[in-house]
Amino acid sequence: MAEEAANLLNGEEDQKIPEELPVLPLHHGVLFPEITVPLLVSRPEHIKLVDEALVKDRALVAVAQRDEKIEKPSLMDLHRLGVAVFIVKMMRSPEGHYHLLVRTSKKVRLLETVQEDPFLVARVEPIEEIVETGKEIDAMVVNIRNLFQKFVELNNMPPELAMVAANVEGPYPLIYLVGSNLDLKLTEAQEILETLETRTVLDKLTIHLNEKLETLELSQEIQKKVKDGMDKSQRDYILREQLKAIQKELGEGDERTMEIDELKKRLSETDMPEEVKNVASKELDRLSRMPPAAAEYTVSRTYLDWLLELPWEVSTDDTLDISAAQETLDADHYDLEKVKKRIVEYLAVRKLKRDMKGPILCFVGPPGVGKTSLGQSIARTLGRKFIRLSLGGVRDEAEIRGHRRTYVGALPGRIVQGLRKAGANNPVFMLDEIDKVGTDFRGDPSSALLEVLDPEQNHSFSDHYLEVPIDLSKVMFITTANILDTIPPALRDRMEVMELPGYTEEDKLMIAKRYLLPEQVEAHGLKADLIELEDDAIRAMIRSYTREAGVRNLEREIAAVCRGVAKEVAAGREEATKIDADDLDKFLGPVRFIPELAARSWGPGLATGLAWTPTGGDIIFVEAARMRGKGSLSLTGQLGDVMKESATAALTYIRAHTAELGIEEKHFEDSDIHIHVPAGAIPKDGPSAGIAMLVTLASLVSGRQVRRDVAMTGEITLRGDVLPVGGIKEKVLAAHRAGIREVILPFVNSKDLPDVPEAVRKSMQFHLVKAMPEALEVALEPSA
Repeated sequence: MAEEAANLLNGEEDQKIPEELPVLPLHHGVLFPEITVPLLVSRPEHIKLVDEALVKDRALVAVAQRDEKIEKPSLMDLHRLGVAVFIVKMMRSPEGHYHLLVRTSKKVRLLETVQEDPFLVARVEPIEEIVETGKEIDAMVVNIRNLFQKFVELNNMPPELAMVAANVEGPYPLIYLVGSNLDLKLTEAQEILETLETRTVLDKLTIHLNEKLETLELSQEIQKKVKDGMDKSQRDYILREQLKAIQKELGEGDERTMEIDELKKRLSETDMPEEVKNVASKELDRLSRMPPAAAEYTVSRTYLDWLLELPWEVSTDDTLDISAAQETLDADHYDLEKVKKRIVEYLAVRKLKRDMKGPILCFVGPPGVGKTSLGQSIARTLGRKFIRLSLGGVRDEAEIRGHRRTYVGALPGRIVQGLRKAGANNPVFMLDEIDKVGTDFRGDPSSALLEVLDPEQNHSFSDHYLEVPIDLSKVMFITTANILDTIPPALRDRMEVMELPGYTEEDKLMIAKRYLLPEQVEAHGLKADLIELEDDAIRAMIRSYTREAGVRNLEREIAAVCRGVAKEVAAGREEATKIDADDLDKFLGPVRFIPELAARSWGPGLATGLAWTPTGGDIIFVEAARMRGKGSLSLTGQLGDVMKESATAALTYIRAHTAELGIEEKHFEDSDIHIHVPAGAIPKDGPSAGIAMLVTLASLVSGRQVRRDVAMTGEITLRGDVLPVGGIKEKVLAAHRAGIREVILPFVNSKDLPDVPEAVRKSMQFHLVKAMPEALEVALEPSA
């Protein structure tokens, strides 16, 4: 019922008027259609009428009485034209009276009496209004709206009433709204209700409105003459002078005037787009009329400070000397030729075309390979300011776009804050760890970054706090990530991806000698002539104390050695400390990592595979054992579904080619086979271990040992084809770090070998195979 009443109140329900309706006589007024009004029902017969209407369809007809003195009027005592009414809400008072909220519907004509006791019921006929149109009608409607607005103002009625009148559509809703608020006599109101011609009823309403306005204006003039007051302008002048005196006593007036003058001076001196200047001018004008004690004063002042302090038209000059830029990049970073080449190319184009948009680069690589420091080096090379924003764990979209000013303590997003901090509109802006952006109920920051990192959109970036367009097209955005898989495709598509691979042993040796050792010597207060770290000692650190694609842990180990030397120098040692591989255990303790190959006992049923991880490549071992059983296959080592399927495919291939491999079928009928991939606590998956599993099984059942100096990677099929896999560069580097110099690769992956550093390629031998017989021939040692 409550929902039905709400629909009636909103006028959303198609109200069908019954043919017979109970009649509610009105003693002191007239109801107009299409309005919501309260009614008081006190007579017993009328209360019964309301009870009956509530039980049925909540409908009745309200009609004005001709003579209000008649206690129980008949149809002849009522006007024949009234309005259908729907009861929206009813409340009973302690005295037993009903307080109704009703929604009037259409005009109806009372035709004949259907019932007289206990209350009057009549048959009714709805009257459809014929709306006349034309310029004259429109002009009359506009005139009534203007007159009614003036009436509302003079009569101290709610201003919302004039707003409603200004927004109603059509002449009749306006007629009914104005008529119900003019306090007309009963006969005058009934006359308007019964007039069906649009022009005529508008004329009558205009006459009544003018009469009411004349009465009100005359009343205002009389009150103005009687009132012993002062002129408004004189009164305002005196109040302003008093306010100035009070502010002067409190020491506020001069300070506030100086503050506003300072802001106006800053606004005139700040170069900014015309649109932004207009917004700032309006806000400053608003601030000047606002009392300092107002809650909005601080919010408005802070907003103006942000607008005035942003570098709208301030840029740093790029260093466009190509050779000097190349020297700076080479001095800061070893290798990374592809990235350096891209930066130098950008500078060359920038030299030829000054208004080019900034590139959006994404450096992808394992931890510790120099992604973040490379961004700093690029900024120094270009002669630009450098801003770094870490996105790791960011889950709130407002971190990027800012909060709206309606919130307490609202601020712009980190992008705008970075520009303000840089003091230039063309910094190198690094968005670190973009692959670790989170999402929750507060929004998706990666979606907000779509606009920031799109050269076609970021010239008019919108921050929720400032709400003015900000040009980010001159900013050089650089993002970093360890993996691309977690970056949304739409965001990844906007960036130019550049892969930074893990370093080889030779790379790490050169980085340690050129960068890490000098930095740590200086950081620990040593002089270069007090420590001599031999190459074999650095190589031993790389092999036996670290296992990483980057150089962070290597830097820590060098720092530990420097601390040890610093301790000796502080104790009085003056001669240089020479450190070779045999001395490392004194500074670093026992060896932490023993080469995998050296630590393992070798024999049939063991092969070396290659795997890709987010931190670079790694080697894995595949072990197989056979025992008496019923021909089942067991798989352990936290293997994923794809890896398990590779093992099943490998076993199926072996059993299908027993003759070619020189294996007897009975080996499988009365034996169980167990395949295990060590490092059981680490989940593993992917098809690239297929070739290693097949070689392991072939070695187990044939008794031929797999060569220890060979590693392999590749997907297999039941027909024995070797399919290509990814991560070749990282896998080859992992094999090289482990001391392996021969690698079996799918033939199709030959296209990936140019990405492998030239020094590594020259020191290794690659066997490119198309089918498993070729791989087995390389991997298995000859039969005894």
